[in-house]
Amino acid sequence: MMKRLLVLLVVMLPCLVLGGTARALESEAVRSSRVVATLVSDTDRVEAGGALRLGLRLKVAPGWHTYWLNPGDAGAAAEIAWTLPEGGSAGPIQWPAPSRLPEGPVMSYGYTGEVLLPVAVKAGTAGGLVVEASATWLVCEKICVPEEGVFRLALGAGLAGPSSEAALFEAASARVPRASPFAASVGPDGVLSLVGAGLSDATVREAYFYPAAWGAIDQGAPQALTVTDGAVRLSLVRGAEFKLPLEGVLVLRDAGGQETALSVSAVAGDAAAPAAVPLWQTLALAALAGLILNLMPCVFPVLAMKAVSLSRLSGQARGAVRAHAVSYTAGVLVAFAALGGALLVARAAGGVAGWGFQFQSPVFVAGMAFVLFGVGLNLSGVFEVGGRVAGAGQGLAAQGGHAGSFFTGLLAVVVATPCTAPFMGAAIAAALAAPGWVAMLVFLTMGLGLAAPYALLAAAPALARGLPKPGAWMDVLKGVLAFPMYAAAAWLLWVVSLEAGPQGVLVVGSGLVLIGFAAWALGLAQRRPSEQSGRRLGVGAAAVAALSALALLGGVQGVAPAAAQVEAGVEPWSPARLAALRAEGRPVFVNMTAAWCVTCLVNERVALSPEPVRAAFRARGVAYLKGDWTRGDAAISAYLREHARDGVPLYVWYPAKGPPEVLPQVLTEGAMLSRLNEGG
Repeated sequence: MMKRLLVLLVVMLPCLVLGGTARALESEAVRSSRVVATLVSDTDRVEAGGALRLGLRLKVAPGWHTYWLNPGDAGAAAEIAWTLPEGGSAGPIQWPAPSRLPEGPVMSYGYTGEVLLPVAVKAGTAGGLVVEASATWLVCEKICVPEEGVFRLALGAGLAGPSSEAALFEAASARVPRASPFAASVGPDGVLSLVGAGLSDATVREAYFYPAAWGAIDQGAPQALTVTDGAVRLSLVRGAEFKLPLEGVLVLRDAGGQETALSVSAVAGDAAAPAAVPLWQTLALAALAGLILNLMPCVFPVLAMKAVSLSRLSGQARGAVRAHAVSYTAGVLVAFAALGGALLVARAAGGVAGWGFQFQSPVFVAGMAFVLFGVGLNLSGVFEVGGRVAGAGQGLAAQGGHAGSFFTGLLAVVVATPCTAPFMGAAIAAALAAPGWVAMLVFLTMGLGLAAPYALLAAAPALARGLPKPGAWMDVLKGVLAFPMYAAAAWLLWVVSLEAGPQGVLVVGSGLVLIGFAAWALGLAQRRPSEQSGRRLGVGAAAVAALSALALLGGVQGVAPAAAQVEAGVEPWSPARLAALRAEGRPVFVNMTAAWCVTCLVNERVALSPEPVRAAFRARGVAYLKGDWTRGDAAISAYLREHARDGVPLYVWYPAKGPPEVLPQVLTEGAMLSRLNEGG
């Protein structure tokens, strides 16, 4: 009997050994109602000093998830501590590419279902391996539960061979990001660019960037994708902890749904152009935008000065007409060159300035109110420009008013910046992404477009000769045209009320009173040239009043802005709120605006405020988000860049399904209703 038992034991021993080894390749499980966790190996044996892979295997219950290396806005990554024999070592977790886990405004990164977290391990100096691992992980659903476990594996000595769990490691390896073969850079505008052969619409239909560290980008912000042959660009919003190089994982999905995960280390790069547009097309858009800018409501006050100038040109010689047109055009070009240079300097310094950026300063807005109010007083006859007061202005008068034409062109550009004409956004975005000389060429071309109607007089002076002859009617015209100036000053005072509150209005209102007094005192001195002492007193009083008004400007900048008013049915825009609404599958309408943007205000009154449009929003469950760029906002500036714009207005329509669509800069009620109906 004993002999038979010994024979049976000898026969069964190999099976018992092999069976014990197979079970040892996956440790005893640590179980909860949420996760089943084990430690697994990709090989069944290991030589002294040999290499193998071990991994923490997590089977997560439906509805629950665990987290990636960077858990995102909430969560915590898994950790593993190893106990190995002498001479053994373990590397870091080789994290598979994660998935997005949006929870309302919060964006997290992690895994659902089953995930294996592999680690490269070196065996000790002796054959075989006995390893112990202590691991912690977090699982979340509506609540989050921290879990932990201690695992043990024993592998025999010998030549390595694939274990029954080796397929798990192969699947995990396919999800572990590989080093990117493409050159990666990120521009000051937050655009992540990959350049290299093989990138095209066919190979990249979708892309998403997962930062390796929290805070590098705004994780809840949408990532707009642009693909051209040989380049992929993804618009990111820089976060509070952004630094270079920008490390992370970029997941690309092709037309067939196949995903590729790339490990990216992006260095500093230039701002990316929204599209590769030929220079001649950009210049054509710039010229057309400048021409259309003449029809924008911002330029209406300057049209008053133009009308007076034109009336003075009637009947003059061809050379005089041409000279005035050239002077006006020169003023426009100088102003556009100055604005373009300021924008380029701000971009080079890492700023976020865009078209109309100077109106974000209440000091500038207040100063413009002073200027336009003074021009209105001049048109009303309170004082004269170019009069021989204490010798001042004599040089300008001797020049025949060409300085006046020059400064009229200069002012036309300055007051035009609150408006954004169609085609202007694409032209400016392309300019600011191009080399400096190209950018200045685009801005100067836009200036030529704005000056074109007036410059046309230089080529066809017969048009000026067709105007009514100078006479008493010009004084009446001047008086009438003063009122658009007063209206513009009143509008700017309203802008100050939004940027600096009631105290800012008081400061600027006091400045306007001083400007009015200065104009009256100056005019009084001009009308009494024979009274030398009275003339000096009037000029001195005017100078003191004007300087006092300028001194008040410093008090506007430090005033806190007024609290934003909340409109019914409108929510404040934020990247997180937009991402949350998109995750819910709701259609969204985004309106980027500013109080000083006249085009924005006209669009809101004509196309967005009418009850039929608001009723269509409600009936279709459209979320209306509004971003206020009145005093500047880095997140809004980045959002503008994402959509190839450098100024407001910007209107973006997000249907419940499908990609977003940028709407025209000039809206109508009918166009809005038509778009909403198309969107269901």
